[in-house]
Order: sequence, then structure tokens, then C-alpha cells
Amino acid sequence: RGAKASTVDDGESRNAGVFRVLLQDRVLVVFFLCAALFHLSNAAMLPELGEMLAHGHARVAGPLMSACVIVTQLVISLTAARTGRLAGRLGRRPLLLTGFGMLVVRGCLYTVVRGSAALIAVQVLDGIANVVFGVVSVLVIADRTRGTGRFNLAQGALACFVGIGASLSTTYGGFLIQRFSYDASFLGLAGVGLV
Repeated sequence: RGAKASTVDDGESRNAGVFRVLLQDRVLVVFFLCAALFHLSNAAMLPELGEMLAHGHARVAGPLMSACVIVTQLVISLTAARTGRLAGRLGRRPLLLTGFGMLVVRGCLYTVVRGSAALIAVQVLDGIANVVFGVVSVLVIADRTRGTGRFNLAQGALACFVGIGASLSTTYGGFLIQRFSYDASFLGLAGVGLV
């Protein structure tokens, strides 16, 4: 599991160190919180876009949502390998900031762009944000846990924070839609990405 010989011992000290690796690494804890914020910002945008596109156009809502998902997945498929190489060359932080930036730009564009084709084109930014987060998050976890034998534990903790952020996203976005408007919701979600 990638632990150095000095970190693997028997008895209580091994069991006591299970979570210490995660909790003592402030960079990792901040990264987990940022991952929750990323998904708090991101998860509700596509469903809200689908709702917005479906208003008055129920018959075309399915094909439009399919097009949005296909655009995002194409971007991810075509750029994942290059993103990994770029992370090795430029570093993790610039790419993560780019991914968060894409969330902000995307949320703002949804408030001003009109027309199905243009809104679907904005989904390219969703693909960029998600490929950056998907690829770079694994690299960050590997970097921060190298030699500790806690890579899988950190991956599980990351998944937990991602789930928390994503589950709160639709509640937060839906509240903003109900109280204000779709535009307010998109801006509110973009604001979380900016934070």
C-alpha cells in the first residue's frame, strides 16, 4: 500500500496513526474542504440548466440535456491524458485554480447567454473543470500521502467531502431558485467556486 518501512509497525501505534496522517496534514485538510466547495459549486449547475432549458420546451429537454452531457464527456475524454502531463509540467495549483475559475465563468455565462446552442457550448467549461479536478485530485492525494500507506484512506476521505459538497449543492441552488431566480442561483453557485 505504499508505506515506508519506518511507518509500518505492529500494535497500537499503527492503529493510532490511521487518521493522524490525514488530520496532521493541513494542506490535505484544506484540499478536502476545497473539494467540497468545488462540488457545492458544480453539482447543481447542470440540473438547473436542464430545468431552465425545459421551461416551455418540454419536448426538447431530453435531447438538450443529452447534448450537454455529451459535450462535457467529450472534453473530458479528449483532454484527460494531456491534463495529467500538464499537471506534471505546470504543477497542481495552477490547474486547480483554472478548474475553479471555469466554475465561476460558467455560472456567470449561464446568466447572460441565451439560446440552446450557446448554453450547450458553455458546457465545454464544465468538461475542463471536471477533468482538472478528476485528474489533479488523484495526483494531489498521491503527493500528500506518498510513503504513508494512506492513499486509499485519503481517496475515501476525498470522496466523502465530494459527496457532502454535491449533496448540498442542489439544496443550495434550489433554495436560490425558489427565493430569487435561476440567474441568482447560477451566480450563487459561481460565488462558491470563487471562494
